[in-house]
Amino acid sequence: MRRDSLAERLLKAERGLRGFKPADAANFAFDSAVEAAAQAMHAARDQIGGIILGKERQIRLTLACVLARGHLLIEDLPGVGKTTLAHAIARSLGLQFQRIQFTSDLLPADIVGVSIFDRQHGGFRFHPGPIFAQMILADEVNRATPKAQSALLEAMEEQQVTTEGETRPLPQPFFVIATQNPSHQIGTFPLPESQLDRFLMCIQLGYPDSDAERRLLEGSDRRDLVASLPPRLSPEQLLTLQQAVRTLHVAPALLDYLQALLAHSRQTPEFVNGLSPRAGLNVLNAARAWALLDGRNFVIPEDVQAVLPSVIAHRLQPSGGRRSPDADEAIIRLLSQVPIP
Repeated sequence: MRRDSLAERLLKAERGLRGFKPADAANFAFDSAVEAAAQAMHAARDQIGGIILGKERQIRLTLACVLARGHLLIEDLPGVGKTTLAHAIARSLGLQFQRIQFTSDLLPADIVGVSIFDRQHGGFRFHPGPIFAQMILADEVNRATPKAQSALLEAMEEQQVTTEGETRPLPQPFFVIATQNPSHQIGTFPLPESQLDRFLMCIQLGYPDSDAERRLLEGSDRRDLVASLPPRLSPEQLLTLQQAVRTLHVAPALLDYLQALLAHSRQTPEFVNGLSPRAGLNVLNAARAWALLDGRNFVIPEDVQAVLPSVIAHRLQPSGGRRSPDADEAIIRLLSQVPIP
């Protein structure tokens, strides 16, 4: 079973929103700038959907990850559209884009930059590396050595890099999409848990369905289409939406539900270790972003259920092993065994 289809199986019929919707919804209404940016985001989502066919849920998860100020890990086979998705996201959101191809001989300086002696000025001058962009595609990140992988850690967590004793801020907004091939393939270095935890979400694209694949075969090269995409959103509008996500109403009952999920993951014998407090914060931020994409200014349990599998699957190690065929089913049971208040 594909990981990204889990939440869809768990979405229940519409329920009353008493206890989750703010008593005075007018106090939580979006202003005109947020409304305009949200409409532009919907236009961007539709545009990306015209490039990455049949993957509406994965596209929405990616945009939710951007709005929550997280970073995305895409784990899948080569050739299923990971790089094309990253290019389409950058073009549609109007972000400065850089691609870093991770290889076994990549050095940290190749990522963050290096100082080179300038004869004309009589001193060393820093030459920024490709990390100094608003959106980074770390392609095949697990093909580089751990030393090169670690160059991303400070950038992803602190939105800055430190070289030669000087700290340099990164452009805003800053978003990393990293792709990795399955770990059983030759020449891969598995990402350590500390680095996996830096990614807000981990998703898989998977093979397209027959209709989408037929449209791919009959249509133009998707890379040519991406190159002609106009920006639907500005970086300033994206920053506005990221700020708005943090203001969404979260009811005490919703926090009770989230805490119950965290507690169950720590108590059940199905997992080696339970979810950390940082994982809980990531679920909450992702649920807020998912609600914003739905046009709501408050979070409901279905938002948590929709994002939870993609936020926790790379953080939880089932007792039977990370690659156990029952790993996804364990996440299903986690959601099904915790009642909604």
